[in-house]
Amino acid sequence: MVDRREGREILTILFLFILWYVISSSNNVVGKTLLSEFPYPLTVTMVQLTSITVLSGPFFNLWGVRKSASEISWSYYFKLIVPLALGKFLANVFSHVSIWKVPVSYAHTVKATMPLFTVILSRIILREKQTNKVYFSLVPIVCGVAIATLTELSFNFIGLISALASTLACSLQNIYSKKVLYDTGIHHLRLLFILGRLALFMFLPVWAVYDLKSLITEWVTTDTISYKVLGLLFLDGTLNWCQNIVAFSVMSIVSPLTFSVANASKRIFVIAVTLFILGNPVTWLNMFGMFLAIFGVFCYNKAKYDQRQAQKNQTILPKYSNVMKNGNSLLNVNGWSSDTHRLLAV
Repeated sequence: MVDRREGREILTILFLFILWYVISSSNNVVGKTLLSEFPYPLTVTMVQLTSITVLSGPFFNLWGVRKSASEISWSYYFKLIVPLALGKFLANVFSHVSIWKVPVSYAHTVKATMPLFTVILSRIILREKQTNKVYFSLVPIVCGVAIATLTELSFNFIGLISALASTLACSLQNIYSKKVLYDTGIHHLRLLFILGRLALFMFLPVWAVYDLKSLITEWVTTDTISYKVLGLLFLDGTLNWCQNIVAFSVMSIVSPLTFSVANASKRIFVIAVTLFILGNPVTWLNMFGMFLAIFGVFCYNKAKYDQRQAQKNQTILPKYSNVMKNGNSLLNVNGWSSDTHRLLAV
């Protein structure tokens, strides 16, 4: 029975991994195709935020996703939730601008610099220090992105800056989202819904000023907004929402290290698929830079895992020694107690 249950869990995880990779790569291919024919990244962002708002509410209520464990005050809402929503639509906009201006493979290579931004921002905001292994793991990431940038045949400065800005915004979201989840006890997906809905209302005036008038004029004068573009917009918004759902499902059943490694592997899969399907020209040196950056991400994940394990051992071992000094009984009538087994297992 145990083996059968473990087998089902492994198959479920593998299925979710494959589904996550396929949806993510499909979303990137559809997004690049859409932006090539429909150069309105703000509108694409608007559709994605609308999809999160429209689809998440009914689905999460049906699924029984919990809400906040405590009432969120207005001061806390404006202090953390609103900036998070602002960061979400900025990250989405810059991400779409980068995919519009540069190949998807290069945009994802630049986004591999997220550990670098996370380390720097954690140091500035949280005063968090890292081990030397963590710092050294950033070297291949920076070198790989630099090589990919210097050898990118379709290089565009706006695309590079947009990809870096999107990565910076995502890093800030990761840092502050953890604080909100810890403070409020809200479900990850419920927070996604709140941020998507708030970002939609914040972004609506910006979209109306920059894109709405141009879209109406283009539709009336040239009729270039075809059913194909509308279909791609709908498909892109739906795939983006599905990607968020599957990513959370994976995160909820695997360890943080496994999720980080899977996320880095997903980036390799997306790069490979987009290179094959979209066919943007690359050199061998360019590909070496891409995979060097991804290799650095793997090294970073391993270094962070080792750091967390060392910190965990430092907190457990003093407690264990204090228990032994105080002569508290860790033995039961049958020998070692289960608490002792857990201490020794760590």
